[in-house]
Amino acid sequence: MTAAAPDGARRLSRRWCLGGVAAAALGAALPRQARAGAQIEEPLIDSVRSALSSAIQNGAPPVPEFGSTEARLTYLRWLGEMSERLKKKLPDWPTRKEFLQTVWYESKRSGLEISLVLGLIQVESNFRKFAVSSAGARGYMQVMPFWTRVIGDGDPSKLFHMQTNLRFGCVILRHYLNQEQGDLFMTLGRYNGSRGRAPYPDAVFANQRFWVFKDRRPD
Repeated sequence: MTAAAPDGARRLSRRWCLGGVAAAALGAALPRQARAGAQIEEPLIDSVRSALSSAIQNGAPPVPEFGSTEARLTYLRWLGEMSERLKKKLPDWPTRKEFLQTVWYESKRSGLEISLVLGLIQVESNFRKFAVSSAGARGYMQVMPFWTRVIGDGDPSKLFHMQTNLRFGCVILRHYLNQEQGDLFMTLGRYNGSRGRAPYPDAVFANQRFWVFKDRRPD
């Protein structure tokens, strides 16, 4: 037979439960923060800083260029399929098209797998343009503001601009990939500020699978 809890314990338990409910309600009412971590500021040698600064210049809108008609058709098939997959996250077609076109362009520009970048964005911000993490990372790819000071013009508000955010994120990810000599596991951990730990890379790899494109050419 289980003994009844003392009155004090029952009151404490009731207060704890009510506090939990209130906290949950408050959490639901507040803007959602990104749950990912953040890059850690590291000293950069001048040549690396110069190369990264150069890589983020040129703010012209991304315009896909193709060497052949088939390449263009492959891109259009990719765009159509990714658009369907992303529709629930970004319901507005013009926004969705601009986003996918920019991800395609910036991923290619940095020599990254597009599916990897999309998987990272899903983990980092869940495709929310104005996401802000508890560490202060901003935008789709959760770029830390210090990067705008280190390799940009020092204006962190620009990290909420679509192309700027994706440009910074892809350039930084490419930089880390070079630093880690092609090791994606360590690269992703470094991007997240959790280098060497598995949860973040595993989450990105799991989400990446959803964004892999298997081209089915028409007969």
